Amino acid sequence: MALSTALMTDHYELTMLQAALQSGAAHRTCVFEVFTRSLPAGRRYGVLAGTGRFLEGLQNFKFSERELNFLAERKVVNEETIEYLRNFKFTGNIYGYAEGEIFFPHSPVLQIEGTFAEAVILETYLLSILNYDSAVASAASRMSIAAGTRPCLEMGSRRAHEEAAVAAARAAVIAGFTSTSNLEAGLRYGLHTIGTSAHAFTLLHDTEEDAFRAQLDSLGLDTTLLVDTYDVEKAVRLAVELAGDQLGAVRLDSGDLVAQAMWVRELLDSLGNQKTKITVTSDLDEYAIASLAAAPVDSYGVGTKLVTGSGAPTSSMVYKIVARENSEGVMEPVAKTSKNKSSVGGRKNAVRRINDSGVATAELIGVDVTTPADSNDRELLVDFVINGELQPGFTGAEGVRAASTRHAQSIRELPRNASRLSAGEPVIPSEFIVKEQTN
Repeated sequence: MALSTALMTDHYELTMLQAALQSGAAHRTCVFEVFTRSLPAGRRYGVLAGTGRFLEGLQNFKFSERELNFLAERKVVNEETIEYLRNFKFTGNIYGYAEGEIFFPHSPVLQIEGTFAEAVILETYLLSILNYDSAVASAASRMSIAAGTRPCLEMGSRRAHEEAAVAAARAAVIAGFTSTSNLEAGLRYGLHTIGTSAHAFTLLHDTEEDAFRAQLDSLGLDTTLLVDTYDVEKAVRLAVELAGDQLGAVRLDSGDLVAQAMWVRELLDSLGNQKTKITVTSDLDEYAIASLAAAPVDSYGVGTKLVTGSGAPTSSMVYKIVARENSEGVMEPVAKTSKNKSSVGGRKNAVRRINDSGVATAELIGVDVTTPADSNDRELLVDFVINGELQPGFTGAEGVRAASTRHAQSIRELPRNASRLSAGEPVIPSEFIVKEQTN
């Protein structure tokens, strides 16, 4: 039986629930929206990831006797609240941007519609997933663009919490990475996994030749040999001597990667190994990858910088109530007016404005936004959960494949300057409108 996700939340979510049950407002219909007020400094777009993981976890967002006993023993909430939670099941609706979609400031990437009691206790769990996964996906997308047609390989498991490592691998593949070293991510989400050996394997053996022979005999001639444990030139020559021109690849993990890759390529070619590839690792980020564009590198292994969001470890997403049922049973917009933290009331729709060349020009956000029938504009919101029922296609391996496709298509729509790594404003503006005007 899967572990409950219900206590992956903050204490005050349940005390708000208790007080709302006391006031009688807990069962009012509400709409909450997830959005970010700004992108990380200098970033031109964000990538939404984690929606599928949230939807998977929502299926286990239930309070068993274990969780209820904890709440009662610690006196977190009263008996009335515990009885409400005993039979908790989300029965509302969830809409949002398709996972893998590009987002901008104020994009309503997820909307939760249900009673206040149902919606409010999802906040922490939902934000913890979307903030991390989207940060990793946004970094991965920049790295994938910088790499061009060369594949990026996710190798960051040892630099993250064990569950975050799985989430990071999933988010990276959604945003353009081709594979991961994390086996649990491969099992859960059908991701392609990769890996051969580390320096410890070479150091285990009496000689580098013994290590290379063991790896070649076990994994085949098309394996990747790590050649910088001792002397790179000697290791490359030894690798070719042992495997011949069938050697799959060599990996460089230290030093001046640009210079090393260039002379290792020349050495391999001079030895008749024109088809042997070169993969590089060693604390790569999008800037390092871009600097290697002119080097004869075939793939990039990325770890620490990826799983930490390459300098932006969170997406700064928030979860705000934007509409609620009043005492007369009528839905009405609500909004914060706090300085620097104001929100826009009303459940929003969102449309990506696309010109005749197929290029995105704006993000239109508003209560009354519609898509003219004769335009190229694209509706952004899809249905994830209807009346408590999860819709098919958004979770597991199928969800990852769909998200990866969505990301690739969305990237193709963006203006060319989206690929720039230099600091700049969002690549297209977010425009709040009251009612979309048609020509």
